[in-house]
Amino acid sequence: MADDREESLEERSKRLGAELASKRNETAGDEATEARAEVSRKGYAQAMKLSSEFISAIVVGAILGYLFDRFVGTAPWGMIILLLLGFCAGVLNVLRSAGKVSNPYPVDGGDGKDANKGNGA
Repeated sequence: MADDREESLEERSKRLGAELASKRNETAGDEATEARAEVSRKGYAQAMKLSSEFISAIVVGAILGYLFDRFVGTAPWGMIILLLLGFCAGVLNVLRSAGKVSNPYPVDGGDGKDANKGNGA
């Protein structure tokens, strides 16, 4: 009876080892899937940020154009011009956020001072 117990313990140990190995392989696959999902979520968040910046600039331009036309009486020219300016501002904001356009005022040497200051300009 002691031999039966030892054999069953050895068989159980082998079975447990095999199950643990298979779980580890499944977990490794799950980690890769989770990493891909994280990259996908970051891309979605970036897309939402860029689209909201673009749309908000256009909406602000349209509202300001409407208000300008309402108070000054230049309808529809204020709306058209400020809507186009809002569109341009939205494109510029998206390009800046995406890193395609640099800052208009470059920083010199990383000390926080503008490059244009102190040169007599």
